[in-house]
Amino acid sequence: MAKPELKMSPEELERLRDRYRELIGFVPPRIQARTDLLARLDPETLRMQEELRARLMYPPCFDVKTAQLMLFGMLLMDLSDAARLHAIAARRAGATYEELNAVVGLAFLFRGLPAANRGAEVIQEILRLEEEGRL
Repeated sequence: MAKPELKMSPEELERLRDRYRELIGFVPPRIQARTDLLARLDPETLRMQEELRARLMYPPCFDVKTAQLMLFGMLLMDLSDAARLHAIAARRAGATYEELNAVVGLAFLFRGLPAANRGAEVIQEILRLEEEGRL
């Protein structure tokens, strides 16, 4: 069985994905999958999801760095692998390693060593990727 045809223009789909490229530097695989599927099956839902995401991801009362640091911490509390993406976004928005580590410390207070371990792992990975020129 063949994939359903795109129901939105490839240009519009790429514009939606460009928001992720701007924030993180790439389109994460899960987002790639969701945008591909919905562009084929339900482009209006995709548009609505992305509009709501853009509205909530960039509240006017916070700069991008602050919002991304908060998201990093929230996701770290759940030990979510998406914490990595928001740490990268925070770094791209100007967060220092000291700020990222401070967020890990806050998560540690309420989530314990698993959050501290995951946070350290994420920060070390970002350091390595930056040293390799991949971020």
